[in-house]
Parts: sequence; structure tokens; C-alpha cells
Amino acid sequence: MSTSRREEWDDGRVPDRHTPPNRLSTARAGGRTTGLRHGAAVAACLVVGLGGGAATAEVWDLGRAAGTAAVPATDVRAEPPAPERDESAAVSRSSVERAGAVEQGPGLLGPIAPRPDAITAPEPTPAPTTTTPEPLAEPAPVETPEAPVAEPGSGLVGTVVVAPDLGGSLVVVPGESPAPGSGTVRSVRVEVEAGLPVDGEVFAAAVLATLNDPRGWSVPDGVTFSRTAADDASIRVVLASPATTDRLCAPLATEGRYSCGNSVTGAAVLNFERWVLGAPDFGDDLATYRQYLVNHEVGHVLGHGHEDCPAPGAVAPVMVQQSISAQGCLTNGWPVP
Repeated sequence: MSTSRREEWDDGRVPDRHTPPNRLSTARAGGRTTGLRHGAAVAACLVVGLGGGAATAEVWDLGRAAGTAAVPATDVRAEPPAPERDESAAVSRSSVERAGAVEQGPGLLGPIAPRPDAITAPEPTPAPTTTTPEPLAEPAPVETPEAPVAEPGSGLVGTVVVAPDLGGSLVVVPGESPAPGSGTVRSVRVEVEAGLPVDGEVFAAAVLATLNDPRGWSVPDGVTFSRTAADDASIRVVLASPATTDRLCAPLATEGRYSCGNSVTGAAVLNFERWVLGAPDFGDDLATYRQYLVNHEVGHVLGHGHEDCPAPGAVAPVMVQQSISAQGCLTNGWPVP
């Protein structure tokens, strides 16, 4: 930026560049603060132009000598002292304005760009961090509950609840076994109503073990029993719910409590309620009662009818209706005790 400044005094002297003109004019007037009261006229013109270059011109006319006609006092007022100007600051500001101005057209300046040191630098983006995931704990092994074990001699499984009616769907327990003894072979097929809490295989084994026991029907009747799943079995042993038992035993009235055996149909139907609960005269001896129930009902299939207690205190024949009462006899589950 080029700056030219011209200052002229009426006596041809060039003032000190660093002394404000008003201060010099006041000094010539004899130190009076009223300025140029005797006709000195001061004209100041400041022209600032930017674009192709800036030029500053200041012309100071202090009037003629003392002989010049004075301006009437009423028309001339003392000029207040002009504020002191810092030339270096003016030049510096002008330079900044020129550097930051955007030309909008002749004589117009656009917005001044901010100073470089006023721009806030963006905060640095933190570097991404990598987190190593912790290994997941291995899940505890799920323990598979063990299957309930069937009770030997009955086949009952778990907590037993006697349902009054399961619908009557009978399931044949698969399996074959030969007759163990001599005599007439009577084949036996074992069936269990669907829905009963019974292991069919354990139940079937208990039935055949009872029938082929030496205390069973083999000696009085000369028979032995084989196991089969075939339809042509000579005897069917069925374990059924109370309602199904009533239907299979009809027209005999079993009243939902008792069992039956029929020599015509060859079916010995065992009431599941009795299989679970036993009978009053047997007390807690459920094993003996279950042996009695199998031998008594299969005895009907073999053609044996009911008997009575021969004498109080005697051992009850197996064909006494001991599910109802032992009639004063001792309870017994075998044909040949």
C-alpha cells in the first residue's frame, strides 16, 4: 500500500510529520486555545480510496499573513482540536482492510474476512479404539432329568394319579417269551390303556412271573403260560382305567372299583384303581394284592368261580372275593399257598 501525504504551511515550512496540524496552528496563534480566531481558516479533506491503491491527502490552509482581512467573529468559530491520529495504526488498518475486503463494485467493500489468528482450528477427531470382547462364559450344561424308574412288580412310574376315564384306547405290549414249564401252553397277550403311568414291559413281566410261579395255576390246572403279542392269544390281560374297566366287563357291574375275568372272551380286566390302591383287607401289602388280582381274574378265564372262606382264620382260597372282603380268612394271593 502506498500512502502520500502533503502538508503545506503559508510560510513554506513543512511541519513535523508526527506533530498534529491543529497543535501547530494553536502554537502560532500564541498558545490560545480558541484556535484560529483572527481569521485563520482551516480546511481539511481526507480522501480514502481503495481498490487499485489508496492515497491520503491532507491540505492545511492557515490563511494569509496578519494583513489579510479578518473574517467576522460571528461567522468564524474556533475549531476544536482534531483528535490525534496514529499514522502507523491507520496504515496498518488500511492494509488489513485492503487485504480482507471483497470488491463489490465501484466504491463498495464487501465483508471483511476474519483474521487468520481468529479462526478456531477444528478439534482433532479421536482415533478409533479397538476393544477386544471378553470371551463369553460357557453355559452350564443342562442336566437331562433321568427318566423315572418303574416300580418292579407293578410297572408304575412316577407320581401316580388315577384318572377315572382315559378313553379306552388299548396298547399291546410288544414282546415274546416261551412257556417255562410242562403242561398245556396258554398264550397270554398283555395290554395297557394309553395314558396310564405304567411301564408296559415291567407290567407284562410282573404278570407272566405271577402266572408261572410254582404257587400259581400250573399245578392244579396243569398249564404253563407263554407271552405273545399276536391276536390269537388264548388269554388277554388288560390294565384299564375304572370307566374302561366297566365297559369291558359289562354286563357285569364292576362299579368303577372292581375287576373281572371272562372265560368266554378270554379277557382278564384289571382295574387300575385297584392296582394302585389295593384293597382294605390287604392293608399296605400291595405286592400280595397284585398277585392275588392277576391269579383271581385269570382263574375266572380258566373256568374257576367264586369261593367262600372255609373258616374264620383260615387261609382264604384265591377265588374268594378278597377285593371286597376276605370273610374272616387270612388274605392270600396264590392258588397253592
